Amino acid sequence: MLDDADRRMLRNLQTDPTQSLPDLADRLGVTVSRLSRRLDKLRDSGVLRGTYAVIDWQALGYTVEVSLRVTLDKTNPRAFDEFIPAAREIPEVLEIQTFLGQVDVRLSVIARDMRDYQRLYRDHILFLPHMTDIEALTHVARIKTNQGLPI
Repeated sequence: MLDDADRRMLRNLQTDPTQSLPDLADRLGVTVSRLSRRLDKLRDSGVLRGTYAVIDWQALGYTVEVSLRVTLDKTNPRAFDEFIPAAREIPEVLEIQTFLGQVDVRLSVIARDMRDYQRLYRDHILFLPHMTDIEALTHVARIKTNQGLPI
């Protein structure tokens, strides 16, 4: 699916997604038009989904991160369909993951401090539909975060 030139482009973009097309083309030894066509092909095929700004939420005053492991009422056929959109509406929910097994959903939630988290939990999280169990795991340290792929 990917040839060596595609892999080199993706490795370079992972390292520095803000580099200009002429700089990247020069680094890869191709013309800008050829690079542009290859990038369009990777976007069209869904391999390259976009360029994102990574914002440090801690620098914005959020000091607490909690993973909520949620079990939903599996007797209700609409449980997932109603829970997920409701969870999306909470701005402090950064990530929603679904699983097969005892835990159905994991929410990654941020808050300014524990008091803010308690307010968020009481006023929003507890009102999410179809929950039968919820477990909160407070993050202590992030040991490894790597969005780059071994291409």
